Amino acid sequence: MVGKVLGIKDLEQFSSRRSSVYVDPECDKFFELPLFIAASSNDITTKCQCFQFSPGKEPALRSYTEIQQLLQQGKKRDVKNILRENSWPINSPIRAQLWPMLCGQHQTKQQMLDGFYWEMVHQVFGTTELSEKPIMLPAFVDATHCLPYHLTSTGRAVADRIVNVLGYDCPDITYSPVLYPITSILLHFMSEEEAYICLAGLVGSKEKVFINQTKLQHEVTWKTVMQIAKKHTKSATSYFQRICPGLKLERIFMDWCWWILAGLPFQHLVRIMDCYFHEGIKVLYRVALVILNLFHKECQSNNEWSPDNIKNDIGNALIKFCKKIPVSPAKLLHAAFSIRGLSTQYISRIFIKTEMLLKSRSVLTSGSKQLIKSRSSDNLPTSQSQVNIQMMSHTLTIREGEKSPGHRAIAMGVYPIHNLKSQACKNEDLFTLWSWLPVRITMYQPVLLYTTEEHGCSLTTFYVRVEQHEPTLLMIKTCNNEVFGAYCSSRWFERNVKDDKGQRQAYFGTGETFLFSLYPERAKYPWVGIEGDKDLGHSSELFMAADSKMITIGGGEGQAIWMDENIRFGKTDSCKTFNNPPLCPSGDFEIRVLEVYGFVGI
Repeated sequence: MVGKVLGIKDLEQFSSRRSSVYVDPECDKFFELPLFIAASSNDITTKCQCFQFSPGKEPALRSYTEIQQLLQQGKKRDVKNILRENSWPINSPIRAQLWPMLCGQHQTKQQMLDGFYWEMVHQVFGTTELSEKPIMLPAFVDATHCLPYHLTSTGRAVADRIVNVLGYDCPDITYSPVLYPITSILLHFMSEEEAYICLAGLVGSKEKVFINQTKLQHEVTWKTVMQIAKKHTKSATSYFQRICPGLKLERIFMDWCWWILAGLPFQHLVRIMDCYFHEGIKVLYRVALVILNLFHKECQSNNEWSPDNIKNDIGNALIKFCKKIPVSPAKLLHAAFSIRGLSTQYISRIFIKTEMLLKSRSVLTSGSKQLIKSRSSDNLPTSQSQVNIQMMSHTLTIREGEKSPGHRAIAMGVYPIHNLKSQACKNEDLFTLWSWLPVRITMYQPVLLYTTEEHGCSLTTFYVRVEQHEPTLLMIKTCNNEVFGAYCSSRWFERNVKDDKGQRQAYFGTGETFLFSLYPERAKYPWVGIEGDKDLGHSSELFMAADSKMITIGGGEGQAIWMDENIRFGKTDSCKTFNNPPLCPSGDFEIRVLEVYGFVGI
C-alpha cells in the first residue's frame, strides 16, 4: 500500500523524531522505509506498510493522555483495544511515554527512588561512566541472540550494562534469552534509566507473564506454544510432521520466540510490543500461531518454500520467511487477535499442566550434579546426606548477596524447616510435606503468618495477616488429632478481584494448588489436571474460594476443605478438583489448631 506523499521538509521532521541517541541514524534501511521519487520531483513517497494513511486524510490516532486517563480509571480493557487498533508510525514519539507507563503498571515493588538505577550501576561497575571495553554479560543471557536492532556501539554497551544491573538486582533470573532483545527494543524509544525501570516492571510482574526467567519456564513456554499449535494450527503442524517424518515437532517449537524477535521486520515488532507491554506473553503466542498458518499457506503456493527446500531445516526457513512476511503489521495483529478460543484462562491451564508434568519427572541440574525430585506420596528424606544434596542443588544456582530475594539456607545441611516449631504436626511430617512442595518454593525460608494459638480464631484476622502472601501453606489439626491441609498457590486477596464485567470471581487459584494429609495417613492429592491431556470441566478447576463467612479449598460435587468464619468448625468431602477422599473419617471436624505459613522473599 502506498502511503501519503511527504515533502522533503516533512521527511526531515519525521526523521528528527527519533527519541533515542542510541540508534544508528542509518537504520531506516533496517526499518524498510524504501523511498522513491514521485511524479513531482519535490515529493517523496514511502511504501512502508506500518503507515496506514488514507489519501488526503490521516487516521485519528489516540493520544498518550487519553490512554493514561483510561488506565487511571482502571479501564484496562479499553486500553487493550486501543493498543490493538492504533497503528502509530514506527517513529511516533508517543512510545517514549506510552511504553514506560504500560510497563510501570505491572511493577509490584515500591516505586524506585530517583537515582536508584545509577546507584546500582555504581555498585556493579564502580563508576557511572560507560566503559569503552566490552562488558561480560550475565550467564542468563543467550550470547547467540543478543539482537541489537541497529543500536550504535554506545547503544549496545548501554544494553549490556542494563542487563548486568538487572541480573545483579534480580539474582533469581537464571535463564532469560529474550531479555536482551527486549532491552534493545526499549532503547529505541527511551533513556537507559527508563529502559531499566521498564524491564524491572516486566520481570517483577505477578499477575501476567512477560519474560521467562529460568530454564524450566523457558521449556514450559515453548511446549505450551506447541500444545496450543496442535489444536489451533492443526493443518500446519500436521503438514510439517508429514514432510519431515523423522523430525520431532519439539525441534521446531524450541525456537518459536525467535520467529518473532529475530525474524519479523522491526516495524512489525514495534507494533507487537505496543500490545505485549500491556497484555503479556500471550500476544507472542498469538503472533506465533499466525506465523505458522501464513508459512503453511506459502509452502503450498510458493516454490521457494517447497517441501524439498525446507524439510532439512524448517526452523531456519521459518525465520527467513518472517523476514519477508507478506502481511502488514496491522494485518498480522488483526489475524492474531481474531483467533478464537485462546483465552488467558485456557493458556494458563495448558501452561500449568505442562509445568506440572515437567516437574513431576524433572531432573534438577546444578552444574554437573543431578537429583531427581520425587513426587511419591510416601517419600521421606532417608538421610541427612539427601537433605544436603537437595539443598545444595536448590541454592547453588542462586547468587547470594544483599540483593538476594530472601533469607535462604546458604550452607549445606541447613534445611529451611529445621527451626520450625509447629503445633499442628511433627518434624518428620514437615520433612514429608517439604518434599511435596514445588522445588522453587523450597529455596525460601518459611515464616508463620497466622496461628489460632497466638492470633485468635477470626477469619478477619486471618485475612489481615495472610491475604497478601503467595503462596501459603495451611495446616489443620483437629480435636481428634487428624492433620491435613493445603498448599495454596494464589493470594487470598484474589477473593476481591473482579473480572472484566465487574463481578467477583467465585473461585481462583491455579493447578499448582494441592491437598495433603499427614495423620492418620500420609498422602498428597494434586490437581487432577496434571495427569494426562484430557479436557477438564469447570468443576475440576475450583481451587480456592473465600468471602467474609468462610474459606473453601477444592470443589466439584463436594468441598475438600471448608472452614467457618470463626475458624472453629469445618467439613471435608471428596471433590472433583483433586479427586481426594474426605481428609478425616467423620467428614465434619472441630479445629484445634490452624497454622498458615508464607515464604520470605517471594
